[in-house]
Amino acid sequence: MLINNIENKITKPQQDLFYSRNDKNDPRMGEFVFRDREYYPKADYVIVGCPQDMGVKRNNGREGARGGPTSIRRALYKFPVPEPMRNKMIFDIGDAIVADTLEGTHKLLYEIVYNLLEDEKRLVVLGGGNDISYPDCRALSELSSELVVFNIDSHFDVRDDEQSTSGTPYRQLLEAEFIHPPKFYELANKQIVNSPEYENYLRVKGVNITSLEDLREEGIESYLKTVMHHNEADSIFWGFDLDAVRADDAPGVSAPYPIGLSAEEICTIAKIAGSDKRSRILEITELNPEYDLDNRTAKLAAMIIMYYLNN
Repeated sequence: MLINNIENKITKPQQDLFYSRNDKNDPRMGEFVFRDREYYPKADYVIVGCPQDMGVKRNNGREGARGGPTSIRRALYKFPVPEPMRNKMIFDIGDAIVADTLEGTHKLLYEIVYNLLEDEKRLVVLGGGNDISYPDCRALSELSSELVVFNIDSHFDVRDDEQSTSGTPYRQLLEAEFIHPPKFYELANKQIVNSPEYENYLRVKGVNITSLEDLREEGIESYLKTVMHHNEADSIFWGFDLDAVRADDAPGVSAPYPIGLSAEEICTIAKIAGSDKRSRILEITELNPEYDLDNRTAKLAAMIIMYYLNN
């Protein structure tokens, strides 16, 4: 049981986040998700957070994503438990300790994720900035023989910066060969918010790029099911950057845009992701509760998780 290797790298989630109505006919996720260590061995899914936005700050984004994991948990644990989910065991291990540097935090998160994956858990990772895709995906890559990676995001996140930022994770993964370009899918991006040079970098590498417009034209469900059917893989990584969603549906993000996926569309992607047993990591990033309205974005992040798990 590899949880012994990471206990000094995590902090337990706040007790008051685990909502309860005390109604046996209406159990809530806060009553259903386990958090005592004795339940870890039987867990199918493990939730882990990374409450930092140092990479967002380095990328000149608006700070606040460090509050994402708490905000998501507060929304998630108020949802009722659907019938299909009741045969799953979900464990909340808590949050990675935030180090003094972004690189130090990445090292800690990588070690946590690697150990949890090695214990054959399926993970839901709560950011935090999108820079965590580097340690998360690296860990999965090192334990996979064939890995497929999806980045659902307005941005490509392949900036050529000297330091790690929220805009560099997928370039880092590509350059270190942790992901194979033909098995990497950039989805729902917006051409007008990305540099042509970075798009060319991806195309030269052989990465699959499907813009928001092209994804809608082809049909989200049809596109994803075709891609997943024709890809040999033992593991799939799903990176959900919430700025892929239009600002009306997700105002509380690091970089909002008026155009993007709808809430319904991103939940459809999450449901398809959850239906494939090869999906090992669902990662949600860039929720910024300081700019949220009526917890709209936090509720959407929680719904993404619910659609993913409710299969």
